[in-house]
Parts: sequence; C-alpha cells; structure tokens
Amino acid sequence: MIYKVIIDTNVFISSRISINGYPADIMNLIADGQVELYYCPEILDEYTRVLAYKKFNFSTESCKLTIEDIKAVGNLVKPSVSEIPLPDESDRVFYDAAKFINGYLITGNQKHYPKEPFILTPMQFIELFNN
Repeated sequence: MIYKVIIDTNVFISSRISINGYPADIMNLIADGQVELYYCPEILDEYTRVLAYKKFNFSTESCKLTIEDIKAVGNLVKPSVSEIPLPDESDRVFYDAAKFINGYLITGNQKHYPKEPFILTPMQFIELFNN
C-alpha cells in the first residue's frame, strides 16, 4: 500500500534541521518512493518562506534545491477550499489538500486542526507505516 501525504511546514522544517527522527524518516520514505508526497502552490510558498528564516541559517542555494526536490518527488494538486473552522487560517491549505487527496496530514501541531483520523503526528505516521 502506498500512503499519500501532505507534510505540514513544522514537520518539513524539522526534517531539514535533523537527519534523525520521525520527520526525516518520513522524508526518506518519500525520497525512496514508498510514500507519495502531495503539495499545492500555497504549500510550496509556505515552505519557501519558512526555509528563508534567518534563524535556520539555510543557504539560499540549499533552500532553492530543497524546493526543487519537493517539486521533483511530489505531486501537484489544486484542492478546493473548505469552510471548516480552524484556529489558524494559514493551516487551511494543508487540511484541504489532505482531504482532497484522501491521504494523511502529518503535523507536529495537531491542536491547530480538528481531531480527525487522517491527521497524524510524525510518530503516529511511522507507526502506521510500519504496521
């Protein structure tokens, strides 16, 4: 079974900061073709914006290559916009994209989303994948 995923920005950035841990494991599964990554232009914009934060100290070239890698391994989608109430409107695109692909939203911030079975932490996703 191939799992389809949307990666929230916090998980994506965590995978770039450390090669160890569940976020990096998930990105490795994506790179190996064992998990399908999906994104939309708004998600790429968010990744690009956060990668550029000075506190992360990523080089401009590294950021550019990272986004190119996402485009190379990921699948572009154009989800419709839901009306479900969310605490942070900027999270809507991740929620809507996961619903659109009928896949999983992997996030370290579950409190930003409604309690739904398709919204998992990185650890929960790895446990699901390994079972």
